[in-house]
Order: sequence, then structure tokens, then C-alpha cells
Amino acid sequence: MKRLVCVSNRLALPRRAAAAGGLAVGVLAALQRTGGVWFGWSGETSEEPRADPDVLVRDNVRYATIDLQPAEVERYYNGFCNSTLWPLFHYAAGRFHYDNENYEAYQAVNSLFARQLMKLLRPDDCVWVHDYHLIPLARYLRQCEFRGPIGFFLHIPFPPLQVLRVLPSYDEIVRDLCLYDLTGFQTEDDLRAFESCLEQPHALVRTPNGSRFELGGRTVKLGVYPIGVDADQIGPAAAGAMREETVQRLIASLLGRKLIIGVDRLDYTKGLTERFAAFEHFLTTFPDSQGKVTFLQIAPLSRADVLAYSEIRMALEQTAGRLNGRFAEADWTPVRYLNRNFSHATLMGLLRASHVALVTPVRDGMNLVAKEFVAAQDVDDPGVLILSPLAGAARELSGAVLANPYDKRGTALALQTALTMPLGERRRRHEQMLDAVRRHDIHNWYREFLRDLTGERFISPYASAAPTPLRRSLPGPSNR
Repeated sequence: MKRLVCVSNRLALPRRAAAAGGLAVGVLAALQRTGGVWFGWSGETSEEPRADPDVLVRDNVRYATIDLQPAEVERYYNGFCNSTLWPLFHYAAGRFHYDNENYEAYQAVNSLFARQLMKLLRPDDCVWVHDYHLIPLARYLRQCEFRGPIGFFLHIPFPPLQVLRVLPSYDEIVRDLCLYDLTGFQTEDDLRAFESCLEQPHALVRTPNGSRFELGGRTVKLGVYPIGVDADQIGPAAAGAMREETVQRLIASLLGRKLIIGVDRLDYTKGLTERFAAFEHFLTTFPDSQGKVTFLQIAPLSRADVLAYSEIRMALEQTAGRLNGRFAEADWTPVRYLNRNFSHATLMGLLRASHVALVTPVRDGMNLVAKEFVAAQDVDDPGVLILSPLAGAARELSGAVLANPYDKRGTALALQTALTMPLGERRRRHEQMLDAVRRHDIHNWYREFLRDLTGERFISPYASAAPTPLRRSLPGPSNR
């Protein structure tokens, strides 16, 4: 079996202190089963970074990290990645900003990733690149004469051509995604959006899980691979976490009230301001619920040095304070708003203890919190998932109560429906969703992607080429 080499922008060693994000969950699941290398930025900056990657071996995985210069982080990460690609891919054109110097930094850092990764690669490795930060990486690896299979998975949505055209260099983004052997998307909608950007869509050949086309004498495959969670692990873990002190204290503090929970990074795409407005509308429209429900929103800080994120933090703090000032009683606070991390086990316990989960992003590639909530529930007395139709998870979780995040009246009605739903209906809805979560779990996700990337049905056109030295570098800055 080929050695798996996963590449992501940020690499974080496994820790118990905080819950891992969707990308980290997926990468670790694949590497822990197959072994291999995880390569990425350490999260640290230095004016004079180390000449070679720093490698740490833990369990069955080699973690290889590089540092970046502060200016690279500002222009590549805060600039092009999070001020250009992130809002554009999430259809937030009002937050979109383009700067050519940021784009050049994006290319330079991808070139740096390729040169540093080449120091670790073997000729027969399988490289799996993750997310929007590293779209050009295949091009730079091919220029370094790496000939093994390279796959790419986009964890966030992909916009249709009419949205993508806002980006001056959109055609280069599309070109670079066509240089992978396999490019994967979360949903069929994302795949169709990408296909709308191709110059010759008529050349596409439909396949059971996506499509393929010929480009420059080679086959490019496109596919849909909805990322999942480890449902068989989450259920028992959530049940066990109910005995944790943090979870027990929360349950005791509710005094029999029903718990509504939201768990999101502090990000404008998560629909948090809209969610708070909807909860206020719910308390106003259904006054009998006042004093009987508590809304717990967990929102760890995210990208605090990007202006858009500091603005949303301030807005939510003000909204939570105003809402509590309006509705709170001496013995009841309607909103508990926390900007902190919890361990994954504790979060699963909090999800299991909740009667309703509000997962209402304004745009999301998948949203694993929705799937984790389903997997964490007591099957005999499950809670209700309220889910935005703008999240990729809505394609699979048909048992959820759908609520458009922009419709505060509709979301308030969804809350009332969820809180008063009979046990039989809750069970039927949960059974459908749990079945979907188990069918498309995290192991199915990476197995299907790697099978299509390296299996007999799809052989890399580079695999049979004559071997060449792998340490050859691209022209690049001499000080790196």
C-alpha cells in the first residue's frame, strides 16, 4: 500500500484540551488507520524559519511542520485565504477583498510548501491535499517532478461561476484544481458549481460518484465525498461524558429547564447574529417559554486578528447582553454565551444533554456539529436538530427540522416545533439521521476518497513515468 501523506495549511498535534475541527478529525482518522505523514504550518512565525521541516513521530503518524514569516502569515493567511477565498467561497461578496500582493503571497507560500514537502516525499507516496489554502500545491509539486498520485479535498463550499468571477484570478484557481488526479467536494451542489466553471463542460463523463474528463492527455476525476464523524465512537463517549463534572453542573444549573445548544467557531458564516435574533423573536412570540428554556452558545474565538471576526464578536456580546437584560429574571438567564474551548468528550456530553441543537449557518460546506449531535443522542429519548438548508449536512439529514437562518420568524417556529415535538416523532427523525451518519461516517469518507485516488479503477497518469530525483526545487526565494 502506498504511504499516505496529508497536507493542510495548519497542523496541530493531538491534544486533549480542545475539540478538533472537521479537517483535523478527518486527517487524523485517515492517518491513524493507514499510517503516514501529516505536513503543514506549525502555527508559529519566525523572521528566519528553520531550513528543513521539524518532524515528530507520535503513534503511527509522522508530524512534519514548518514555520512561516510574519509577513507571509499576514498576506497569505489573513489576506488571501481569509479575506478573499473564504468569503467568496461562502457567497459573502460584501466581505470579499482582493489585493494582488496577497495573491502573490498565496502563490509563494504554496511554492514553499511544495519545496519543503519534497524533502520528505518518496516516489511512491500518495499525497492528499486539504482545503482552499493549498489549491495551487499540485502544480508546484508537479514542477518539482513529483509523479505520484495527488488528490485534493475542499472542505468548504465551492461557488458557481457567476460568483467565482468576482475573483480576478478565478481562472487560475479553476486551472489548478484541474491539475489534481482527483478533486473532491462535500456535496453534489459543490461539484456542479465547479463543473459550471470548466471551459468544456460537454466533455464531462458522468460516473456513479461524480464525473471525469480528459485534460492534456490525462484523466481528471471529480467526486462527492461528504465528510462524516465516528458515530460508533461518539455515542458511548457522549454517554460516558454525562458523568463529567462540567456536564453535571450544567444539568443541575438548568433546574429542569430545556437546553438549546449551539456550538460553532466564532465566524460570520455560522449565522450567529441571525441565530440570536431568532431566539429573541422566539421568546417574544412564545412568551410561555420564558423561564422554561436556556440557550447555550459555545463560540470559541477564531481568526481574532481579522477585522470581520472582531466585529462579529463585539456584536454578539452586545446582543447577548441586551437580550439577557430584556428577558432575564432573578433566577433565570436566557442566554449563556461562552467564548472558550471544551474537550471533545465534554462537548459530546453537552450535546447529549441538550434537547435542541441550533445549527444554522448562512453557508457551510458540511457542518460536523450537526452529525455529532445526532450521534451523541440517547436513542430512547433523542433531542431535535434544527438545521440550515444552507449547510451541506442538510443533504443527508432529512430528519432535521429545517430553518433558513435569515428567517427569524421561521427559526422561532422551528424552535417551538422542536421543543414540543412528541417522543415518537423525535425517535423517527433521529433514526433516519443516525442511519445517514453511520452510512457516511469518517472512515467511509477517507476510504472512498483514497480508493478512488489510488485504486485500480483510477490509476494516476504519472505513476508509470520514469522516476526522477525528488529533492529538486522550484525557483524560489533564496533566503528560504
